[in-house]
Amino acid sequence: MLESCKSAQERWGGVHDIIDRWLEQRRFLIEELVQLRKQEAFKPEDSQFILTVCEKLVDYVSAGHFEIYEQLALEAKEFHDDRALLRLTQLMPEIEETTTIAVEFNDKFDTKEHCDSQLTELPFALQTLGVVMAERFGLEDQLIKELHEAHNEKSA
Repeated sequence: MLESCKSAQERWGGVHDIIDRWLEQRRFLIEELVQLRKQEAFKPEDSQFILTVCEKLVDYVSAGHFEIYEQLALEAKEFHDDRALLRLTQLMPEIEETTTIAVEFNDKFDTKEHCDSQLTELPFALQTLGVVMAERFGLEDQLIKELHEAHNEKSA
């Protein structure tokens, strides 16, 4: 019995580490988005930083879809938590909508040429992206709370 508890802790403790790294990635993304939003005007020299933000945005969104949500679902299945799995299916369409907007932002500003030709549109696009990502972060926090934190005591 002690061995199975140890295995569960090792397994789901690893999920905790993945989530921690992902949330750290989120923090860096937010900092860079805030830095961009503070700029009053954009110049072609800003394109490299915008490209970096686009890359981090796509990395963050991709990690959610291809790593984090999958791990949270596996954890809920392992704990036979049908309520958590139902919540996941309820939240995913909303999260996917935010993914679409994040990808559209990336597609619009993902090359120097795209950035340079659309710098005047960037403040409006950043404002929209900021609202959408704040919504996404709230949804993701619900997932973490309901699909991971609920199982912490059980795995300890």
